[in-house]
Amino acid sequence: MDNRHSPRTRKLTVVAQDPSVRKADGSILTACVSVPYEDMGEGPTGYRVQVVDFDASSNSLMKPWTPRDDGADPFGPTAAGKTVTDAEILGDPKFHQQNVYAIVMRTLARFELALGRRVSWSFGGHQLKVAPHAFTDANAFYSKEDEGLFFGYFATPDAKGKAKTIFSCLSHDVVAHETSHALLDGLRERYTDPSSPDQAAFHEGFSDIVALLSVFSIKEVIEQLVHRDQGNKKRVAGDWLTAKGIAEGPLFALAKEMGQEMAQVRGEALRHSTELQPRKGILREAEFMEPHRRGEVLVAAVLGALTTIWADRISGLAKDADGTLDVARVVDEGRVIADRLLTMCIRALDYCPPVHLTFADYLSALLTADREVNPDDERFHLRDHIRSSFGSFGIAPASKYGGAEAGVWGEPVKEDHGDIIYDRTHFEPMQRDRDEVFRFIWENRKALRLRVGAFTRVQSVRPCVRIGEDGFTLRETVAEYVQILRLDPDELAELGYTDPGEKVLPRDREVFMYGGGVLIFDEYGRLKFHVHNRLNNTTRQSERLKYLGSIGYYENLRPKRKSPAKLSPFGLLHLTRALNGTRARAGCECHPGLEHHTHDLDDDGTE
Repeated sequence: MDNRHSPRTRKLTVVAQDPSVRKADGSILTACVSVPYEDMGEGPTGYRVQVVDFDASSNSLMKPWTPRDDGADPFGPTAAGKTVTDAEILGDPKFHQQNVYAIVMRTLARFELALGRRVSWSFGGHQLKVAPHAFTDANAFYSKEDEGLFFGYFATPDAKGKAKTIFSCLSHDVVAHETSHALLDGLRERYTDPSSPDQAAFHEGFSDIVALLSVFSIKEVIEQLVHRDQGNKKRVAGDWLTAKGIAEGPLFALAKEMGQEMAQVRGEALRHSTELQPRKGILREAEFMEPHRRGEVLVAAVLGALTTIWADRISGLAKDADGTLDVARVVDEGRVIADRLLTMCIRALDYCPPVHLTFADYLSALLTADREVNPDDERFHLRDHIRSSFGSFGIAPASKYGGAEAGVWGEPVKEDHGDIIYDRTHFEPMQRDRDEVFRFIWENRKALRLRVGAFTRVQSVRPCVRIGEDGFTLRETVAEYVQILRLDPDELAELGYTDPGEKVLPRDREVFMYGGGVLIFDEYGRLKFHVHNRLNNTTRQSERLKYLGSIGYYENLRPKRKSPAKLSPFGLLHLTRALNGTRARAGCECHPGLEHHTHDLDDDGTE
């Protein structure tokens, strides 16, 4: 075959939401999604994902999915109009294998599209292993150590009291959520470190955002939600589509449905997020110091922007004499906005500090990432809506840059710290070579205000090409570095940090302090942004010590949690979520049950 004419994508059938969500005829709602085309092997197995259907509970290996010779969807519509049946969806392991493969690849493709480059897994291998029937347990999780995603299944009574089996691998948002954990871990490996309340909440909150917007951007899902709320009509009442009407109608219905069958795995986080009423001091309330509840605030802030943007777009559509709107236009606006917000949320990761992230940092990253690619925000006013929605929850941008647009990151501050030196490094290797970037950091350590004497390491260098709506091409290089200090508790005061005391810090234990930054270079190799949380910010570092002490991180007194399956930190996190965020006062609160953690501390110190 002539490679120039090879297909770029393929269509595969997946469960659009959850098997409990039914169409008007009572059948399970499905959708055909596009994934990157590749020469797949059995499993399915591709260049980034390998489905291995081994069940540890029964010690059995399922027969693998086999690709068709013509590359077509094995469960897609036939020439006779036949589509996948509910019996196949619920009972055929091969459909389960296809479902997880397609959703994982679709999520990966969305990250790579948003970031403008390939995204690597954190464990260094090329293929993420995915086990759709890994064990008999109400859980699903990502494990870096095992290089994979693991989905459980469990029995539960139906409405008539009969036993039925729930497969977490058939829940679209669960698969997208776990995939987001794996991708975020590859992009920012230190976001799982014990740190601040915001960083403890971010992994869960961000993964929920990706899961919800991924599902919401599927046309069939929005059609189902709108039709159900307004009746199965081709036109809907225009006055219904206000921000309040959307939040209380289709958005709440979606969040509620996503938690019905999978409450044991997902809890009710998405439903809680849609129910949160904005208030400025919410993040200071004791309830929202718990990581899962705090993550719901981040989700609610993004969803608030979704509802107001959608409502604004609908208000500009032409209405009939009776004030109704065409359902197809309403659905298309919702799908496009969800997709735009998803791209914005993913792209922001490149503009986030590598350690000790706060929601304020993420908000500035959101605004900057979108502004760089879409300077003219007149069509959707995404950034205005994002600022307003986050602000209603008391989240202000971390950046105090006084430029033309509020909240975006500003140019690196020079002033008393010297100009950036470029003539001792070379532009071409700076786009991919960590050693060359380290040379740049070393030569500019004074201007960048790095901590003298701290171990410094460049963790990644990633060239990116991004295309805006107007065809504008943005070329950047994103380099991530960290600094580490290992100190005795008695040295804290000498270096300007506040020692929280012997009752918090055991005197026989070393303390690890983390700082770091992201360097964003333009297409000419000039430094555009330095997004950082420095070791030198002793106030913020001291706040971290105090917080970790307050949650009992240094006590290490809690017994290990028993579980029917070996759980990774993410597995334990999700199990805790299902138990309504049961807190343990010892150990790392961002990963309950994890007594032995690789890193002690993380950093914030945004200027």
